[in-house]
Amino acid sequence: MDIKTATALRRLRLVSAPEAVSFLLLLVCSVLKRTTDFNAVPVMGSIHGVLFILYVIFWLDAWKRSQWSTGTGLLYFVLSVLPTGGFFAERKLKREAENAVIASRARKEGIVNA
Repeated sequence: MDIKTATALRRLRLVSAPEAVSFLLLLVCSVLKRTTDFNAVPVMGSIHGVLFILYVIFWLDAWKRSQWSTGTGLLYFVLSVLPTGGFFAERKLKREAENAVIASRARKEGIVNA
């Protein structure tokens, strides 16, 4: 894995958890708006919107650079629209990055010819 692919995956991983948190907070704010006088939906909606747009941009970049299959690419997008999916995406991306580092070190040390 080259440095640009690793960076693209890291950016996607770093934005996935905050995007998931903002989505959950937006849902809570929506409920509070309907049940109380508290209305933070415009602020939380804006924050979540920016994070979601960043997620989509980073997702497209990571998909292009890492050459995921269509199924894998769509899985990461579906995880972005589920309320807790960003946490699963972050964990899966972290595991993928760790496996890439292990494979790279193994190739460098001549253990595998991949």
